[in-house]
Amino acid sequence: MTNSIPEIEDADCIFIIGSNTSAAHPLIAHRVFKAKEKGAKVIVADPRRIQMATIADIHVRQNLGSDVALINGLMHVILEKNLQNQAFIDERTEGFEQLKELVSAYTPERVSEITGISVEDITAIAEAYAGSNTSTILYAMGITQHSHGVDNVKSLANLAMLTGQIGKESSGVNPLRGQNNVQGACDMGGLPNVYPAYQAVTDDTVRQKFQTAWSCEDLSSKVGLTVMEMMNGLETGAVKGLVILGENPAGSDPDANHVKHALESAEFLCVIDIFLTDTAKLAHVVLPGVSFAEKDGTFSNTERNVLMVRQAVPPRGDTRPDWDIIQDLSTRFGLPMHYSSPSEIFDEIAQIAPSYAGLDYGRLESGGIPWPCPTKDHPGTPVLHKGRFTRGKGLFHAIEYRPPEELTDEEYPMQLTTGRYFPHYHTGTMTRNSPTLHNEMPEGYIELNPVDAQRLGVKSHEWVKISSRRGETHSKALVTDIVSPGSIFMSFHFMEANANVLTNPALDPICKIPEFKVCAVQVIKAEPDEVVA
Repeated sequence: MTNSIPEIEDADCIFIIGSNTSAAHPLIAHRVFKAKEKGAKVIVADPRRIQMATIADIHVRQNLGSDVALINGLMHVILEKNLQNQAFIDERTEGFEQLKELVSAYTPERVSEITGISVEDITAIAEAYAGSNTSTILYAMGITQHSHGVDNVKSLANLAMLTGQIGKESSGVNPLRGQNNVQGACDMGGLPNVYPAYQAVTDDTVRQKFQTAWSCEDLSSKVGLTVMEMMNGLETGAVKGLVILGENPAGSDPDANHVKHALESAEFLCVIDIFLTDTAKLAHVVLPGVSFAEKDGTFSNTERNVLMVRQAVPPRGDTRPDWDIIQDLSTRFGLPMHYSSPSEIFDEIAQIAPSYAGLDYGRLESGGIPWPCPTKDHPGTPVLHKGRFTRGKGLFHAIEYRPPEELTDEEYPMQLTTGRYFPHYHTGTMTRNSPTLHNEMPEGYIELNPVDAQRLGVKSHEWVKISSRRGETHSKALVTDIVSPGSIFMSFHFMEANANVLTNPALDPICKIPEFKVCAVQVIKAEPDEVVA
């Protein structure tokens, strides 16, 4: 996030796209509700009529995978009406002329044909976003989980720079992370191409720095594998073994049948977790970890705020903190580690990660501090890109619209998109072990538009079979106009009705994220003997 969460309350315009904010990020949604009470315009672009749409001044239901076309269309209107912030463009950006030329072809009429959004709504969104004093963009995996996810994010950055809605309070481009330490995992090098603080593994100077810090030699200069590439590697034999910590790819990754086969192909699979997940059931060794309440450490949350977490209860049985397990594994692999506490580990982080350099446990005792925090007297940085961008000038990217990788046909005439429901998280590893949350939503279902339900002869709570080019699953139906005709929605919380048996593993060519959010499916009414209770 370029900005902090509290600033959302004071935005004049909030553009939510690809985020079911109230279901997946309810505390942030509360900030949106407060902003609405203060008079903010709320714009929601989502193929479903989500709860946030009920408070929106404008809600549009774009066709699945058409976000780049929509954003290009907004920028076309902004330029046609001379609503851009030309002073910001001239002083702080480059590549504008190329962007201007490209979006000139994205007339509202053409964009309306691609997206299914009316010309009037396209114009109204552009005017509201560009015409407000402070406008903020909130997005989540509805933007990123596409075969053109990087294009989607760059397009939103284009929109913010075009209007000067970045580098100031209550503005910016703000991705909402799915879990409380996703940002921190990335910050600490949980990506295949960087060391902690996004320092490139291909940079010789950086690599030497980490060799010195870790008292080792010959750190690889090769970019590693992403999750899907690891799965493919297990299947081909290029990857022999895998250690999985706090993740359930058997349920969370696309084309789940392929993922299960890949995990079963591993010569050695170790899982570190607090529950026996579907992935852990396939492991040769399961090492019991501890929950957040049983360990000390830090989380770096979605607004880049580095926060301490303190042990509240002792670990149960022979469970151990993750860092302690990793330390022993590393020592056995040939790289000895001798940390005595999370505090000692954090001191090393501050030494090797420039954005964390000014942080330590003493400073964090009194509350969170957002990085970058380069020195001990620095207060932290709630708002990024004030005055200048990290690279100097912000770079516009002229991006053409590309359709989803998988289109409908006669055999698979409907589109599936996936997401979350309020009571549950991800594959339900934790939330379905909570009696309260389980009782709130004990089973999954597909959302089916009444037009499609009538055509299929299906009523709410009746079983249907959903098939894609990769597999099939069964689920009860919920007949609702939350979804548009021709599309269905499923969550991925319920392994017994796993949407990811169906989803498309096609990858974004740059970041290698799969296209979870759109694939072609067939839906038919299930025969009674097909359904296993």
